[in-house]
Amino acid sequence: LVTGAHVFTRYHNNDAATAEAFDDGWFRTGDLGTLDDDECLHITGRAKEIIVTAAGKNVAPALLEDRLRSHPLVSQCIVVGDARPFVAALVTLDAQMLPGWLANHGLPEMGVTQAAASPRVRASIQKAIDYANKAVSRAESIRTFGVLDVDFTEANGLLTPSMKIRRKQVLEAFAGQVDDLYDTAARERSSAG
Repeated sequence: LVTGAHVFTRYHNNDAATAEAFDDGWFRTGDLGTLDDDECLHITGRAKEIIVTAAGKNVAPALLEDRLRSHPLVSQCIVVGDARPFVAALVTLDAQMLPGWLANHGLPEMGVTQAAASPRVRASIQKAIDYANKAVSRAESIRTFGVLDVDFTEANGLLTPSMKIRRKQVLEAFAGQVDDLYDTAARERSSAG
């Protein structure tokens, strides 16, 4: 909730939206954040994007996703795990960065589909996931991931014009891949136990 002279006071000609967006003069931004010892606000994510695992752990995906996107091979990613036993991720590869990365790592040229299955590419993505996981607790950490051979774009309806992921559309489009992540993990766990 925020308030102050810099915050608008109402929606023009929309009393219902105003009533929904304000609480006793405070504007509901939908953001989540923390205050540090100096009372500086740090935005940690959006309330509507919170993932609640089957164990009831609330996970803000933004921190993990931002850290993953910092890897040169990663174009987009989405952290998943709502009502699931653990957190996982779907990652897309940056087709423009891929040729240079492959050359720098002594690997032959390959397309995104081949790269998505390459053990060396997957190992590099795993290092990025390990880096992202350092910022969160074990319960919030990404346990498994999948690499998609298609990117999220505005043209395919998976990104907004401001380059934000359309979570609902991505989860619908790749529901099978998400299920596969959890099914594979369950099979591996049952064969190990």
